[in-house]
Amino acid sequence: MSATMHQFEADTGKILDIVINSLYSNKEIFLRELISNASDALDKRNYLGASDSKLLAEEGLSITLRADSKAKTLTISDNGIGLSQDDLVSSLGTIARSGSKAFVEQLAQSADSKKSKDKNASKEDGISLIGQFGVGFYSAFMVADKVEVLSLKAGETEAHLWSSDGVSGYEIAPAEKQAAGTDITLYLKKDCKDFLEEHRISYLVKKYSDHLSFPVMWQPVNVDDARQLNTGSAIWTRQKSDISDEDYTQFYRQIGAGYDEPFMTLHNRTEGALNYTSLLFIPSQRPMDLFNPDRKSRMQLYINKVFITDECEEFVPPYLRFVKGVVDTPDLDLNVSREMLQHNPAVVKIGKAVVKRILSELEKKKKKDAEAYQGFWDQFGIVLKEGLYEDMDNREKLLELCLFTSARTGAQISLQEYCDQLAETQDKIYFLSAESVAQAQTSPHLEGYRARDIDVLLFTDPVDEFWVQAVGSYAEKAFTSISRGSQNLDDIAPKKDKADDQKTENQDEEFAPLIASLKSKLGEQVKDVRLSKTLVDSPACLVADDDGMDIQMERLMKAHNKDFVGMPRVLELNADHALIQAISEKLAHNADPELVQDACLMLFDQAQILEGKTPDSLTEFTQRMTRLMERGLAG
Repeated sequence: MSATMHQFEADTGKILDIVINSLYSNKEIFLRELISNASDALDKRNYLGASDSKLLAEEGLSITLRADSKAKTLTISDNGIGLSQDDLVSSLGTIARSGSKAFVEQLAQSADSKKSKDKNASKEDGISLIGQFGVGFYSAFMVADKVEVLSLKAGETEAHLWSSDGVSGYEIAPAEKQAAGTDITLYLKKDCKDFLEEHRISYLVKKYSDHLSFPVMWQPVNVDDARQLNTGSAIWTRQKSDISDEDYTQFYRQIGAGYDEPFMTLHNRTEGALNYTSLLFIPSQRPMDLFNPDRKSRMQLYINKVFITDECEEFVPPYLRFVKGVVDTPDLDLNVSREMLQHNPAVVKIGKAVVKRILSELEKKKKKDAEAYQGFWDQFGIVLKEGLYEDMDNREKLLELCLFTSARTGAQISLQEYCDQLAETQDKIYFLSAESVAQAQTSPHLEGYRARDIDVLLFTDPVDEFWVQAVGSYAEKAFTSISRGSQNLDDIAPKKDKADDQKTENQDEEFAPLIASLKSKLGEQVKDVRLSKTLVDSPACLVADDDGMDIQMERLMKAHNKDFVGMPRVLELNADHALIQAISEKLAHNADPELVQDACLMLFDQAQILEGKTPDSLTEFTQRMTRLMERGLAG
């Protein structure tokens, strides 16, 4: 029988052009696709051979790669199920159909008709073996000017040769082949000769197909001995009971997760509406590039043990970017593109399930081993808190995982622990933002709270300024900054007697002239001047207005925009402080106006310094300080 010419069906030529030039981001993907197809053929032969022994291979099943540098060809051979003439037409003549897809449909019908105890298991196990042979095959034309497919279907005697240049159609002719299986020969393009080199092929097999259950062999032309390129073992497919901690750690380091010991190892297999296996690692040490804005997720995606990508951002959100590991699923097509991954419903569902499991396991760890969890939080808490404003679905779970430094004890506590020790009358969660715990602990804003034994949480991470605005409250208690607005603590710790109320009224009258004078002297540098309800030891401090920004937020804004100018702040005075009383008395008697002028301005300078800000004019500040020191020493 002579060769017959065929045209590609269903506008395959146009679609093929898209596949070759647009679907895949780099040419090396062709080897992954063809090896995967070969593995699929081996799986089919194994599966069908279980019910028909005539289809079983006499020798072991394997995939062999051969390069011929003289002919400039690369051949991928397998002794799998093979293709008949009709299979070649239906599978390779049009992209719209797939031999594997038809096989799955036939398998499903067969499983439905079976009435045995393991009917469902047989159906699911069989389908899990099958990949797609359709579009992936055509990636060969990215590197080849011509492709030949020589195949003999198991159980048949006639072999056929399919050949095409990927443009004008394809030709099928009778051929000779001794054993069942398929040989795909690529006539490589001039700029693709590197795929003839053993080290290049070996690297790609390790990268994409290392965990296939069948051996992938390298056999040079005219050489009898072959060398296996893949390990053929996927640790995530094994039972947990068969895997040691050392095995997990070795794989953790193999995938580039780090040289430390993993803080947590999460190995899980899910079956049902979605089928996937995940092996995830949470490091114990923070990677150096954790805060690199260009850093991407290190999650690896496999489809039936075939490597797809090591930057699958869809499985874990940015705030879990420190999580490393593997997700393997049969529920995606091998030819899935980068763009397809971003919108694939299965990927979205798997991602939600993976995130839920990670957060759940962290919560368990927090309850069972608080000390170990503390170590994790010190390394990754700042990143995890990003999820509080990025992930509304998991916000409540993330809030339960958060730890904050208590101003009262200096220890890190959870929000629930903070709420558990509140007075019945306290309906707010008080916090203070600062650059460090040390700076926060010396802040004058804490004085009134310490005096009344009211705990305050110290927020020292830049991310705190963003999530607290998005979250608003916890357990129906509003997050409230003690450095913003006027806080009245009397409802929590009431004053002892009416004399205190009378004292406050008298102070308002007594210090009214000083307040008016300061407003006049400071002008637009301050939003307002008023007596403080929280200061105890310090003479003055600056607070943001009710609608203003905390000083920490202003610093962040300034860091991103050098021209940013914050809003004027409110200057609060401690009416019980000797310095404030002395200035007020001199002002009332119009005594030494120059000294009063310097003292008033120094109050503002001092308040700025306590906020971590530099006085507006260091020269004037130094001159005022010098005059006051001279007066003090001379007196």
